[in-house]
Amino acid sequence: MNLTHLDENDKPKMVDVSSKADTVRSATASGLIEMSPEAYKAVVTQSAKKGPVLQTAVIAAIQGAKRTPELIPMCHPLMLSSVKTEVEELPELPGFRLWVTAKLTGKTGVEMEALTGVSVGLLTIYDMLKAIDKGMVIREIRLESKTGGKSGEFRRD
Repeated sequence: MNLTHLDENDKPKMVDVSSKADTVRSATASGLIEMSPEAYKAVVTQSAKKGPVLQTAVIAAIQGAKRTPELIPMCHPLMLSSVKTEVEELPELPGFRLWVTAKLTGKTGVEMEALTGVSVGLLTIYDMLKAIDKGMVIREIRLESKTGGKSGEFRRD
């Protein structure tokens, strides 16, 4: 198997995408954070001492998507045209599911940007609530769908 991030001498390299055609590409990722009822209540009643948790997490998710190449080796710096977020309240858990969709017209996909956005957004929720609940669990960070590029569409069932 040829690994695309290694050259002929097995040295790390960034993949050359210069010959690829620009196409519209998008990716949606999601992840969960599970917490205590007390922490969940602080979020939904907006009584957390560090401020508005979900609004801050959304900003962090967008920023995380934009800064992905600074965090993940070999990721290309991308000109994202859109980063959208959605937060789903899950009172039965209790917790939240965060969704991030990244989009661009370019030569390489945006899966890592969507996944990084979700990760940073959920970590921000953890940071803002850790004084209430250090036992929160972040899980199921996953790609939900992608479009565009040579590999085509992917949609999680």
